[in-house]
Amino acid sequence: MRWLIPAAGLAALTGCNVSSEFLQRMESQAKYEYYETSEFWPDGRAMRVPPAGTVPRERPVGNPGISTGRANGVAVTSIPLTVDKPLLALGQKKYNVVCSQCHGVLGDGNSIVAENMALRLPPSLLELADKPAGHFYTAINEGYGVMPSFSGELDTRERWAVVAYVRALQAARSTPGGAQPVPQENR
Repeated sequence: MRWLIPAAGLAALTGCNVSSEFLQRMESQAKYEYYETSEFWPDGRAMRVPPAGTVPRERPVGNPGISTGRANGVAVTSIPLTVDKPLLALGQKKYNVVCSQCHGVLGDGNSIVAENMALRLPPSLLELADKPAGHFYTAINEGYGVMPSFSGELDTRERWAVVAYVRALQAARSTPGGAQPVPQENR
């Protein structure tokens, strides 16, 4: 007797039309195709011009040197933000979270992930000190080789902060052995 109730429910469901109009409203909704005429708008066009002042999100706005790492197609040579302690602290934090797994905590390319990579090892960032700052920003923003883009994980300021921190790592490693130690407040 207990099986009778579920069986009755299944029998009732078989009478339902799964492709009913209620369930398919999104597929069969009224809409205009590209370049189709419209009676709704006074100019008769279905395609609308974007509102004044709007910009597609894919288009860089403002200074392209800041948003893309390039100016006139060439990588910018210096970091276009003021490099100070808060920016370097942010860069260190984001580098340690996003970059150090492959490039190593010291930027030397030595990491557990790098040891297990078969295709291509991540480069030592210390050996790339001659590259312009925009090179690193573009690599973070667009990806480089087998490295994916991290533009979804890091916003513009964070990307430049990571570049500033990489520059600090490079400067720390290139300090000659005979140099005086850097005072704690300047580290």
